[in-house]
Amino acid sequence: MGLGAMSAAAEAQLAWLGGVLGTSDHASVVSINLFVALLCACIVLGHLLEENRWVNESITALIIGLCTGVVILLTTKGKSSHVLVFSEDLFFIYLLPPIIFNAGFQVKKKQFFRNFMTITLFGAVGTMISFFTISLAAIAIFSKMNIGTLDVGDFLAIGAIFSATDSVCTLQVLNQDETPFLYSLVFGEGVVNDATSVVLFNALQNFDLNQIDAMVVLKFLGNFLYLFVSSTFLGVFAGLLSAYVIKKLYIGRHSTDREVALMMLMAYLSYMLAELLELSGILTVFFCGIVMSHYTWHNVTESSRVTTKHAFATLSFIAETFLFLYVGMDALDIEKWKFASDSPGKSIGVSSILLGLVLLGRAAFVFPLSFLSNLTKKTHLEKISWRQQIVIWWAGLMRGAVSIALAYNKFTRSGHTQLHGNAIMITSTITVVLFSTMLFGMMTKPLIRFLLPASSNSAVSEPSSPKSLHSPLLTSMQGSDLEATVPMVRPSSLRMLLTKPTHTVHFYWRKFDDALMRPMFGGRGFVPYAPGSPTEQSVHVER
Repeated sequence: MGLGAMSAAAEAQLAWLGGVLGTSDHASVVSINLFVALLCACIVLGHLLEENRWVNESITALIIGLCTGVVILLTTKGKSSHVLVFSEDLFFIYLLPPIIFNAGFQVKKKQFFRNFMTITLFGAVGTMISFFTISLAAIAIFSKMNIGTLDVGDFLAIGAIFSATDSVCTLQVLNQDETPFLYSLVFGEGVVNDATSVVLFNALQNFDLNQIDAMVVLKFLGNFLYLFVSSTFLGVFAGLLSAYVIKKLYIGRHSTDREVALMMLMAYLSYMLAELLELSGILTVFFCGIVMSHYTWHNVTESSRVTTKHAFATLSFIAETFLFLYVGMDALDIEKWKFASDSPGKSIGVSSILLGLVLLGRAAFVFPLSFLSNLTKKTHLEKISWRQQIVIWWAGLMRGAVSIALAYNKFTRSGHTQLHGNAIMITSTITVVLFSTMLFGMMTKPLIRFLLPASSNSAVSEPSSPKSLHSPLLTSMQGSDLEATVPMVRPSSLRMLLTKPTHTVHFYWRKFDDALMRPMFGGRGFVPYAPGSPTEQSVHVER
């Protein structure tokens, strides 16, 4: 999204708020009340169904949204099925940032960075393989089906749209304490996959794809790498800036509210700056969250640490529930189904083909890349077992709000379309999202319990390795790893770098972090004492 799109989105949201607050529009107030009540119902029912074998919280919200849509459809005599219209601008600007930021803020960094190369392999390279698989198959199949005026750019966009996974259902079942290695792969791949898919989608919009040659492909790949690296750098810079400001000013000595507000606003500012500069806001805010949890979080007062941890998690939880409810309610939008109803058989056929391509695109990289990854592992415990590969493959079969938002961005204008081909792609996307989330999501718990029984948890656990070779950046945010007390051991030779490159990189990062980064930006054990600073309480306790 460029500056013009963001400005239009901001104006639309302000106009909507003005309609609600300025003119006291009764219908808007009723809609908001209904939606908030449904959110409360989702939370209560999700709690009651916590131990259910088949249903999880996201599926509960989706079902409630569908049921509400049916009720509204009946009460309005087929005129409408939702209280709010799905808007990709609302999704990308307001709902996605807290979800992705919390993912980076709460991630167990030790597991994430220890498996960073494998996560990048699956999340970036794997998504590219899935993108090309789905795109080429879509060009070969859909161009012969006469489903509308779709060109090569549309088919490539379909590849990017259906390469975006939604692993929420699987992550709700996996236990990161029992299966840390598998959880970190599924979680990390999900975040990198979303970022890669959105970057791919945005990069496609900047090229004339009707005449593809080697130069266009090279420019496309160069633009993709530029967006990836620049977005990551911006997120790291925003996180370090927040850490430096809070560490130097000790804002908490006057008001803990201010330092909590500053953390939230700077995190959101990093996302909006990325969108303003036409970078990837997802990558930016994710790495901003990681850096903030490593530096900034340790610079605030104890009460602010508790507040921020739960505030970010709560915002993320509400946004996720809102999204599934939103998608379920909008799935029955009668306008889109009317334009696609002229050829219901073709719409069903397109949906089935897309679902098959999702399965194929996922398998095209999970199993080959797992094989390649295992070739670099020295011990059996470090390798991705066949059962783990099936779980990773299954975790990426669900499609969610990112796919729907990208589809709306490509095939609608302000949430509406009157083109037959575009309507078929929108309804097919909704069908794939609902079918994959409902069916695959319901089968996730039984499948994982079958593939990963309690007795085999040790087989999928993270292999132990010397703590002396791990960076403080790789520790959990709660500080469960007191590795500062462990003496550092220098790698003995160049052979260490070649045989254990990840451990060696961690070792040198730790030296750099202790010598330069944490004295400047703060962090565990590196915040100097001053009245009102985070160390004041600990000093008083020692006395």
